[in-house]
Amino acid sequence: MTKVLIVDDEPQILRALRINLAARQYEVITAVDGSQALRVVTEEHPDLVVLDLGLPDIDGVDVIRSLRGWTPVPIVVLSGRTNSTEKVDALDAGADDYVTKPFSIDELLARIRAVTRRKVTVDGEAPTTRIGRYTVDLERHSAHAIGEPEQGVHLTRTEWQLLDVLVRNPGKLVSQRQLLQEVWGPTYLGQTQYLRQYMAQLRRKLEDDPARPQHLLTEPGMGYRFRP
Repeated sequence: MTKVLIVDDEPQILRALRINLAARQYEVITAVDGSQALRVVTEEHPDLVVLDLGLPDIDGVDVIRSLRGWTPVPIVVLSGRTNSTEKVDALDAGADDYVTKPFSIDELLARIRAVTRRKVTVDGEAPTTRIGRYTVDLERHSAHAIGEPEQGVHLTRTEWQLLDVLVRNPGKLVSQRQLLQEVWGPTYLGQTQYLRQYMAQLRRKLEDDPARPQHLLTEPGMGYRFRP
């Protein structure tokens, strides 16, 4: 059974999430502030943390940074903060996803399922995945139409690097800053037009309908997500 820690100082939120998650066979534990959350993660080792940012003692972004200092536990932020800068700060601190209050329980559950089923790559093995009608092999840098191995798509070195970061984090909202850092380096952190250009190219090459992508998704103002 997946163990979920919910961190929020609103009793009605805690109660609603406890009921809905327990009904779907999640084990639920709770914390009402940042200090308690850090202690509970240490003692209970949850499989997932759902975290509000507006906590009474420690800002939620600082809680994320503290957790990321020692644990890779998935973190889904559930917050009323709608400013894109604050959302990006949470993602850059190490959050896996961000859901804005007021929220749909179905949307939150979908995000929880996405981050909890992410598969960690074993022994450095690069994953193979499907995008549209193509099978993409990150290790061999090959993308071929399913059932038609002779029909392939050529991706540039930068396109492969960008795709590699996204595919290795299935379901995760990857911030613009993280992508720029990992693909282009620290001197390019403000060059978001690079991301728009290369994501558009990847969609044209891999998505069945680039105008309505199903796998390479944009989260406006925050980053990008690979949906398997």
